[in-house]
Amino acid sequence: MPWRRLLKYLAGVAVAGGAVGYAFWPQPVPVDLTAVARGEMLETIDGEGKTRVREVFVVSAPVSGRVLRIEQHVGDPVRANDTVMAKIEPSAPTFLDQRALMQAEAAVKAAEAALALAEAEQARAAAELGFAKSELNRAEQLARRGTISGRELDRARLDARTGEAALATAGATVTMRRFELETARAALIQPGAAGSRDNMVGCCVDVLSPVDGRVLRLIHESEGIVAAGQPLIEVGDPADLEIVVDLLSTDAVRVSPGDDVTIDDWGGPETLSGRVRRVEPYGFTKVSALGIEEQRVNVLVGLSDPHERWRSLGHGFQVEARIAVWKGEDVLKLPLGALFRDGDDWAVFVVEDGRARLRRVRIGHGNGREAEILDGLAAGEHVILHPGDQIADGVRVVRR
Repeated sequence: MPWRRLLKYLAGVAVAGGAVGYAFWPQPVPVDLTAVARGEMLETIDGEGKTRVREVFVVSAPVSGRVLRIEQHVGDPVRANDTVMAKIEPSAPTFLDQRALMQAEAAVKAAEAALALAEAEQARAAAELGFAKSELNRAEQLARRGTISGRELDRARLDARTGEAALATAGATVTMRRFELETARAALIQPGAAGSRDNMVGCCVDVLSPVDGRVLRLIHESEGIVAAGQPLIEVGDPADLEIVVDLLSTDAVRVSPGDDVTIDDWGGPETLSGRVRRVEPYGFTKVSALGIEEQRVNVLVGLSDPHERWRSLGHGFQVEARIAVWKGEDVLKLPLGALFRDGDDWAVFVVEDGRARLRRVRIGHGNGREAEILDGLAAGEHVILHPGDQIADGVRVVRR
């Protein structure tokens, strides 16, 4: 009948309309929830650090010369005033250019002439001494006969003594001229000449280690010529380590000596503990990975754990340090992922009766993972973590 067909048509329209309405009806948005809770909170300043031996000694060459190849290796143990770190020999003479060579040859000829003159003077002094002695013998014979006076005898004796002194002076002059000739001839020795190294055998300076420890770095390993004061080896005690953490100057002002430090990601299975020893009062400029100039300050950290726990650490190893600058025992806290900016304020979405409600909060300390809630929330309330674009005030939500 017509009215029955009409009822079927109206029922079909109602079912279709209900399906369309249900499809377009707003569904609850699935979200991740977290509860506001109280507990202990630690605010830290994190930074990368490097280990270093607290006292590094640089062994330098005490004299200029030719250092032999250093037989020590990095990591070898050394003992103070006992282990020979390096041996230094006199270096070979340098090459002479044409002018220096001619001057040296002329100096040799002048020394030879001076020696010949000295030898001639020595011969003359010897002849005069012989004559003076003969005169003294005759004067003594005449004096015994009473032929000459005592004055003349004294004069003969004086002449003989003067001749002896003149001969001794001439002999000393000859010796001096011979040494001057040797000096002039030594200036002609060229590198690699026969006998240039014979006189240096056994002439060597041993450079000893100043402290007990290990070799940290070889600065000059191969044989070669070194100048006085040139660094050769670095030594130190790896058991006496400290950590240098460079922080932004704005973070370093919040760090004080005595603050506790946690050392992570150093390669070992356990977390190490330490304490801030010093905040250096001098800042320096460092370019970051993004090319931005930053003012940095070195913070020195001493390790508190026994050496057995960090025995594998050495000089120049990289670590991650977390410096505790504030600690709260009973703090209302919330994960940072739940916070977002609402104008100039911080805000969260609180779940009330299945709907998201925007609420502004006031935060205090933070540590990169959690934030202290000073006002706006109470313990036990549930807030949305990492709210997306679908979340707004009043939107229905459901726990994911």
